[in-house]
Amino acid sequence: MKAADIRNLYYITHIDNVASIVERGLLSHAEIDRQQVPYTRIYDDAIVSRRKEKRTPEGRSLWEYANLYFQARNPMMYRVIHEKGTDSLAVIAVRRDVMNTTGVVITDGNAASEPTQFFDLTRGMNVLSANWKTIQNEWWRGDDGSKRKIMAECLVPGRVGPECIEAIYVQRDDVKKKLDRELRNTKLPVIPEPRMFFRPWFTRRIGENISLIEGDMFFSNRQTFTISVNLQGIMGKGLASRAKYQFPDVYVEYQDACRSRRLRSDRPFLYKRESSLEEDLAEDLGRPLERPNAVKWFLLFATKRKWRENSRLEDIEAGLSWVRTNAVSEGIQSLALPALGCGLGNLDWRVVGPLMCRYLHRIGFEVAIYLPRESKVPPESLDETFLLGNSP
Repeated sequence: MKAADIRNLYYITHIDNVASIVERGLLSHAEIDRQQVPYTRIYDDAIVSRRKEKRTPEGRSLWEYANLYFQARNPMMYRVIHEKGTDSLAVIAVRRDVMNTTGVVITDGNAASEPTQFFDLTRGMNVLSANWKTIQNEWWRGDDGSKRKIMAECLVPGRVGPECIEAIYVQRDDVKKKLDRELRNTKLPVIPEPRMFFRPWFTRRIGENISLIEGDMFFSNRQTFTISVNLQGIMGKGLASRAKYQFPDVYVEYQDACRSRRLRSDRPFLYKRESSLEEDLAEDLGRPLERPNAVKWFLLFATKRKWRENSRLEDIEAGLSWVRTNAVSEGIQSLALPALGCGLGNLDWRVVGPLMCRYLHRIGFEVAIYLPRESKVPPESLDETFLLGNSP
């Protein structure tokens, strides 16, 4: 990794603070207090306390620095969104040359975390290079250190000048319009980027209960996630591979279900996981989330019999038939699914999409179908008439 690979650094803030930041620059929290600048906090007292008490090797409190992340889409962002909501947040993108500020400190993870180390710029660049793949990843885990490392920070003493600000990211177009009005005397671009805030970048409603989505299924708010698997106990690629490494317990349950034949081509296996996915993904402050979501379940759906084979449409239909018949009685309250067999299984969405919608329409709960990421879906095949036809 070279310095040129760092496109921007990022500051997460409340949308009400943006106009002041554009005028004054990014101030450390200590400087905000000294100048008595009106400021809406997004972090609670637990975060505030940890950062006030933690000190850099120079003996300065973290409160004396403006803290910038190399990856805004991180566990702290996830926690704040879960507790505060996305509409209230904005991300300020800062030029990378702010790293040349005198006294800058680079961290190898969340600065308030106990294991995190602090470095000068030269050594910090070497650490960033070693961890860059983790920092740029779409997901993380707690047990392998990635949850902490993805939150690597650049600590800038005192203040980041407004001239260093390049852009402002928000979740939606209506939030952009609001900020555009407030910042009409500046030339800063305000960019809607839902993915940065763990939101889909495309959603379309089909029928009474189905949403077609382009996005990351593992950040869905549905209760149950569907993972496409084979019957051989091998999670090698795609969503299955990610589930294997992000949720090792799911992999263990999957292999056991294959051995015991509780998972078949005509019968998905429902793993009623007991731990909360939100607790896994949100930054750990030594206390539970204020509004923890329900535990997440995993529906292991066999789209292949052998991992090297293509998917069979008859197996997809048999599994969907089981879901329609049994999902409600099994306790499924909402369901997220990939386009079954349309990725590595080489089936065509124009065939699978109508089949899925026919079985899942009016099933008794909300359904999110995540469109194939491997290929572009023709717009006409997302039409409600095409997908539902004359379905009742």
